Amino acid sequence: MFGKSVKAAVAAAAAAGVLTGCGAAPKAGTAALVGDDRITVTELSETVRDWREQFRTDPVANEMRANPSNPAQQLGGDSESDLRGALTLLINFEVAEEVADEAGVEITEGRVDAALANLDRRGGAGSLTLATGLPRERTRDLARLVATQIAVMESFGADLTDQTNPATQRAGQRWNELFRRTADGMRIEVNPRYGTYDPGRFEINAVDQRLSRPDPGI
Repeated sequence: MFGKSVKAAVAAAAAAGVLTGCGAAPKAGTAALVGDDRITVTELSETVRDWREQFRTDPVANEMRANPSNPAQQLGGDSESDLRGALTLLINFEVAEEVADEAGVEITEGRVDAALANLDRRGGAGSLTLATGLPRERTRDLARLVATQIAVMESFGADLTDQTNPATQRAGQRWNELFRRTADGMRIEVNPRYGTYDPGRFEINAVDQRLSRPDPGI
């Protein structure tokens, strides 16, 4: 279930209640708005730039990303998919905070430390973060997202030592539903140049180049 947690995080969580790519686009220089928080185009570009520099020199991360069976293998190889994948995670980090509040679960630093240690045992937290498409300085953010899913699922009755347990599978479904419902209730706007955010799939859908063009001046 832990591997699936990472996959859900990056496949890692554009329904009717979410303003993504329809109506007025975010103002110039904005990659996405999540509630009152703004993710700028500059922040996103610098994040992906740092990731690329670090990823090239990490053979473990390269091996993880090259393995189709690895849950970290979610992002494509072109520039736009790198940006889209990183932006997906930055959005999901913020949605997960609201999910924890909705579930009444406190994500303590101890929980984050435990998730970080678990990531380390599964190939190295820094390398796994690189394999998902974010630089190492975002490792604790990824661990917090994983810790959130684990804590919420446990509150739903999951036994994360047994992925086949029906209670664990039901808890996973409830997590997906809660994540989707929470994201639907938030003000999430994605710059159309990157696509549209789909909380049901935990990702940003690629923009249809036949119908959309990048926002001028961005």
